Amino acid sequence: MARNCVMAEAPAGVSPPLVTDAFLGGRLLLRQPAEGHRYGTDAVLLAAAAPNDFSGLAIDAGAGVGAAGLALAIARPGLRIGLLENDSLLAGLARENLLQNGLPDRGYVIEADLLSAASRRAAGLIDESAGLVISNPPFLDPGRVRLSPDLRKRRAHVMPAAGPAALAAWIAAAVALVAPGGLFILIHRPAALPVILETLATRAGGVTVLPVYPRPGTSAGRILVRGKKGSRAPLAIAPPLVLHDGTGFTPAVEAIHRGAMLIDW
Repeated sequence: MARNCVMAEAPAGVSPPLVTDAFLGGRLLLRQPAEGHRYGTDAVLLAAAAPNDFSGLAIDAGAGVGAAGLALAIARPGLRIGLLENDSLLAGLARENLLQNGLPDRGYVIEADLLSAASRRAAGLIDESAGLVISNPPFLDPGRVRLSPDLRKRRAHVMPAAGPAALAAWIAAAVALVAPGGLFILIHRPAALPVILETLATRAGGVTVLPVYPRPGTSAGRILVRGKKGSRAPLAIAPPLVLHDGTGFTPAVEAIHRGAMLIDW
């Protein structure tokens, strides 16, 4: 993915240096920390996985600097976006990103802990208020990995608690925000699929799984999972998405990164 990276001095009182990266062929500018976790393909795919014609309120649960949520909003002019983030620095950058992308009238930041219903309520976030919730949860189990010394990188990559119950709690909290008949979409690693399906079983139906392969002949590196709250439709497996051919992104994925195409599944 072609990105323009411009170094910037950190604001007073903020330790990490910042950069501005260009996504979606320059249509989306993201101010984010220069070091640690950086937003990229996962956020672009998550945003592209939502319905093209969605309108109403969407929430990006665990939004970071707003990458997926802002990409979602840019491609869908009838959508309002709530960026839910509990890290104060990242929430502040998400506010800046709303402004610099011309979206202050269509989006807002909710500084709260997704996993705490009390924190969500205190921030004015009401359960079952969104027609769409997207999420890119931390992928790693703290009991199974060596933890990064970088606090923000650790928060972005590692669940706050060990074991499958942590991911189940994240999904349950995110789905609680979805209105009846609304959609929940997340991106994760394939190994998490049993927990995802078990957690969604009593909360959403019409679950569709889309495998994402790094290149032909490899195992899937990511899965996109979509469910509809209140549906009783059966599980479905969508045709796979292959990211790379022999020389770079496949034409379809290149178009997705430019913002010229969404995922049809």
